[in-house]
Amino acid sequence: MTALHIDLARVHDMLDDEGSDPTEFRVLVDRLWPRGVKKERLQHDDWDQDAAPSSDLRTAFHSGELDFEEFAGHYRRELDDSGAAQALRRRAIDAGATRLVLLFAAKDTEHTHAQVLRDAVAEAEAGD
Repeated sequence: MTALHIDLARVHDMLDDEGSDPTEFRVLVDRLWPRGVKKERLQHDDWDQDAAPSSDLRTAFHSGELDFEEFAGHYRRELDDSGAAQALRRRAIDAGATRLVLLFAAKDTEHTHAQVLRDAVAEAEAGD
């Protein structure tokens, strides 16, 4: 089993960062590219739209139809059904990373899908 440290970072906090750590794998985990961000300004190794919540689920959460707890439960089921968390973990390890950074654009860092994804990737690690 390969240990993988998983961090979360807001895209806007990482703009123009050099990202020179070869043991780090940075992945944008939003379905949509962040508004107002040029691709060359964000040092990232991958953009995993498959690991993001479905458009319908994201819309229901942002409209207030679902609270965060309900959203997290639905999103976790999507991740479990798709295997996206396991696939993301495998790509990071295959790239030689010991640190996975999940990049997201949400302003609310307390209620973001990246938290749910981090937990799913960590649990995938336990299942190795």
